[in-house]
Amino acid sequence: MLESPSWSIFRRRSHMALAATKRYTASEYLALEDKAEFKSEFINGEIISMAGASANHNKIALNLCRLLPLAIGDQIYEIFMSDIRLWIPAYNRYTYPDVMVVAEEPVFVDQRQMEVTNPCLIVEILSSSTQAYDHDSKFRQYRSIPSFQEYILVYQNGYEVDHYVKESEDRWVLTTHQGEASVIKLVSIQLEIRLIDLYKHVKFD
Repeated sequence: MLESPSWSIFRRRSHMALAATKRYTASEYLALEDKAEFKSEFINGEIISMAGASANHNKIALNLCRLLPLAIGDQIYEIFMSDIRLWIPAYNRYTYPDVMVVAEEPVFVDQRQMEVTNPCLIVEILSSSTQAYDHDSKFRQYRSIPSFQEYILVYQNGYEVDHYVKESEDRWVLTTHQGEASVIKLVSIQLEIRLIDLYKHVKFD
């Protein structure tokens, strides 16, 4: 018996809806991610594809990593770029922050050392599509990490950075830096970063 066109379309849409709601375990996500050509995030059973980064995004991330120290006095720091995942157990989530800094020995999920759990500093480079999300939902989830002390959000379209510092369990203080002469004074690392250095070689639209 032949199906009517409308029934055939309904069946295809129903199948697509079921496929879209498929949920995965964290182990299934990691197995798929190891073989994937492009990166995806894992959010409580859902796998979300990540968008590609712009040239300015990459320049800012590289500039920042060059400015961050590997050691200050006796304190050793580990710096991770976006190829290392962050595990957030309170939200059953794996994500790829643009830059993470660990101020002590990194604590990894397992011996593969592909997922870190204890950053003190997280940096996200904002785009128009992720700006609200990075400020709100992602920040709320990051705050569940006990070691997390400092959050930096870098805009791509001008000299502007939002800098959050943890003062207590329920209090974070925001400082907005604007203009190439502005200086970010980090708390989790004894370091000052000039915006003119952070945005070196960046071409604004």
